[in-house]
Amino acid sequence: MKPELLEQVGISLLRKGYTLKYLTRTCFDILARKEGRILLIKVLEDANSISPEYAEQMKNLCFYINASPIVIADKAGARLQDNIIYSRFDIYTLSPASFANCLENKFPFAKRSKAGLTASLSGRKLKEMREHQGYSLSSLAKKLGVSSRMVSKYEAQDSEVTFKRALRIYDVFGGNVFKKIDIFAPLQKIDVRCRSDVGKKYLDLGFDAAETRKTPFNVVAKREEEIILTEVCDKPNPQAKSMSKLIDAENLVIFRKKKPKNIPSLTKKEFLEFEKANELIKFLKEF
Repeated sequence: MKPELLEQVGISLLRKGYTLKYLTRTCFDILARKEGRILLIKVLEDANSISPEYAEQMKNLCFYINASPIVIADKAGARLQDNIIYSRFDIYTLSPASFANCLENKFPFAKRSKAGLTASLSGRKLKEMREHQGYSLSSLAKKLGVSSRMVSKYEAQDSEVTFKRALRIYDVFGGNVFKKIDIFAPLQKIDVRCRSDVGKKYLDLGFDAAETRKTPFNVVAKREEEIILTEVCDKPNPQAKSMSKLIDAENLVIFRKKKPKNIPSLTKKEFLEFEKANELIKFLKEF
C-alpha cells in the first residue's frame, strides 16, 4: 500500500463529510462513516495482492456491522480504468478516481468480469426511451447494428451487453438506460460457524455471531439493532474501542487473568452464565 494512495482516499472521504478511523494490522485500512452509511475500505497498490482470507473477513464483518466492503487500488496487474467496476473475491474494486465519483453518487455502469467488459442494460428503461424518442424496433435495431428481435429481447428483460454494444446504445440514449452499480449496496449474510465457547454462547442467546481474524476483536455479534465487538484477551486493542464508538457498537472484553480498566469486562465463566440476551445488553449499557 502506498501512503499517498491512502491519503488520497482519506481526503476524498473527508471532503464528503465522512468520519474516519485508520487501522493497522487488520483486514481493512479505513473505517468510514457518514450518517447511516459505513464503509470498510482496503487500500492497495495492486488489487491482486488481497488474500481470500482478508476478503472473506471483510465481507463477513460488513454484514454484522451493516457496512459495505470496498477495495481501492491503482492497478490489478494492469492499471485500473476509471469509471469501471472490477471485483476481487466478490468485493467491488475500483480506482481512486472512480471511488471519488461514487461518493458524488456518480456510479459507473460498466464492469470488468471474466466475460470481459460489460454493462447491465435496463429493459424497461430502454423501451421507455425508445418510445419517448419515437424509434420503432426496426429503426433502433438498424442504428445499433442488431436485429429487431434482439432489441425486443433487450426490452423484455435486463441484459448484460458487451461494452462495444453498450457504447452504441449510450450514443443514442445516454447512460439512463443502464443499471448503475451501487458500490454501497448492503451485503447478504455469509454462513459461518462459531467454534469457540464465546461464539456459541452468543448464538445460544439469540445473536447472529461470527468469529473474526485480522480484526481488533475476536467475535462480532448482532441482535436486531445491537452490535457487540468482543475481545478475548487480557490486553485490549485500543482500535476495538474506537471502532465500536464510530459504528455505535458495544465493546466487551472477556479477560483471562487481568481485568482491564474503563471497559466492560467479564471472565469467561461470568459471560457463559448469562441466560438472556437482554441481561448481557443491560450489563453493557449500564457500565
